[in-house]
Amino acid sequence: MNYSVQFGSLWPSIRISLLSEQKYGALFNNFSDIQQITQDLECLNSVDFIWESQKVVQVLNSAAGQQAIESAVSTGTLAVPAESQAQPLPCLSTLISPNIKCYTFPKGDISLFPPARPDTLGILGYYLLDAASVLPVLALNVQPGDLVLDLCAAPGGKMLALLQTGCCRELAANDVSISRTGRLNRVLHSYIPPNVCDVVRITSWDGRKWGELEANTYDRVLVDVPCTNDRHSVMEEDNNIFKNMRKGERQMLPMLQLELLIAGILAAKPGGEVVYSTCSLSQLQNECVVERAVELLNLQYNIDVHVEDLSIFRRLFQDTFSFFPNCRLGELVLPHLTSNFGPMYFCKLRRVG
Repeated sequence: MNYSVQFGSLWPSIRISLLSEQKYGALFNNFSDIQQITQDLECLNSVDFIWESQKVVQVLNSAAGQQAIESAVSTGTLAVPAESQAQPLPCLSTLISPNIKCYTFPKGDISLFPPARPDTLGILGYYLLDAASVLPVLALNVQPGDLVLDLCAAPGGKMLALLQTGCCRELAANDVSISRTGRLNRVLHSYIPPNVCDVVRITSWDGRKWGELEANTYDRVLVDVPCTNDRHSVMEEDNNIFKNMRKGERQMLPMLQLELLIAGILAAKPGGEVVYSTCSLSQLQNECVVERAVELLNLQYNIDVHVEDLSIFRRLFQDTFSFFPNCRLGELVLPHLTSNFGPMYFCKLRRVG
């Protein structure tokens, strides 16, 4: 699909942002020298955008309470009609994976984080990544004791974020490429103490087969699929997926993504939760894949899948990211010059049966 058609008047802004320097966030490493790294990041005038979102919850809940009071006063009664009650937001800890911290600079601030330095034990204090890539991990809402699968784990930022939760009883980190699993091992040894590494199992299997290998096993599954990687594609010539020589591969991407998502859902326990994510703007790789997966799982496996509402993420993180308001399913972070993160699409699904 032509992006100018898909996004209309938003496309010129998105395009120029894709062509401009990307912003990064610093994923805080809870296994490092916490006090020193916190001081270093705060001295740069960066803030933990996840912690800041708690203020949003407080403000919105305060506004909900004020609305209820004003309604009661206007009707001359202390009883607030049910239709007038604004629903308060639940506690943040019930919505997102815990213990993850990611520092960013404010909107409009194009400062750069310096490279992380190892502490006395050789552990690096933070991992630089597109801060929007933390959102799928937050949406997965990992809980203590969960068995977790990261189906397409390389290069390792989301795997590292999952480990920051401290909740994974076991984390299976898979990538079909042996060279990319080498990158996963390097990330582990640079950021995670040996005793914590023991909960991680790194494999290099074909993720499309995972539903056959370990069906009905995991509490949480992250399916961060290969995609057109739109930001990389507009900036890089080498190995660009939009080159004519890779046309066939590009056309087959939605099928690969569909197969990976179905495998991830089959690997989840009944009642388990799955987050599907891409760094593409394309509806064909985003909502269309989710819709087709839900349909096929029902028809071929008699499995019902519920797509969760993630619109609360727009309210929680609107001060950090620019969200597309018209996704049919899931949420999409759009690149914007004042907050040049993304693109990042993520959608949460719950396996019902």
